[in-house]
Amino acid sequence: MTEQHEHKARMERLKASVDRRIEAARDEKGLLIVHTGAGKGKTTAALGMALRCIGHGKQVAVVQFIKGAIDTAEERMLKAFGDRVTFLRMGEGYTWETQDRERDTRFAQQAWAKACEFLSDPSYTMVILDEFNIALKHGYVHLEEVLPTLRNRPPMQHVVITGRGAKDLLIEEADLVTEMKQLKHPFRSGIKAQPGVEF
Repeated sequence: MTEQHEHKARMERLKASVDRRIEAARDEKGLLIVHTGAGKGKTTAALGMALRCIGHGKQVAVVQFIKGAIDTAEERMLKAFGDRVTFLRMGEGYTWETQDRERDTRFAQQAWAKACEFLSDPSYTMVILDEFNIALKHGYVHLEEVLPTLRNRPPMQHVVITGRGAKDLLIEEADLVTEMKQLKHPFRSGIKAQPGVEF
């Protein structure tokens, strides 16, 4: 058998397998999606999903729990879509910068209260809780109070939670979990954060 025939046979088997899975997947529901891990790209992936929703004419809410002090190009871009995007920066910066647990907890609780409004509103197809894993990890917001709200959200609403150190219970609850693994990062070589890449 030639290399081309072997390749064609492999691709035919792969297509048959994929087609079976597509045929079997008939349910629709709002997904709980978690992007975690030490690698770069968690927020970027989530905001890419926001663009997909907007492209379908849907409404999106983004609540940033930690990055409140940082003005980003993606925030400016998403806000340009007008009332289809609600984008709230509600932290005061990274926890190693603020170094104030009481203040960080207060801001995280305020952000969670706002997120709860979106999580009860069916007009939002997607709610992104950016760096929420950090708030949960540090105990600024407790997962025990979060899970019931996630479970009781509108049935077709998607929720995307980002940040390092996702809790095991959240991973178990989620429909889709992606772990970003860092293999190399320019910062480790003394290269600073740059527009269009980091912000």
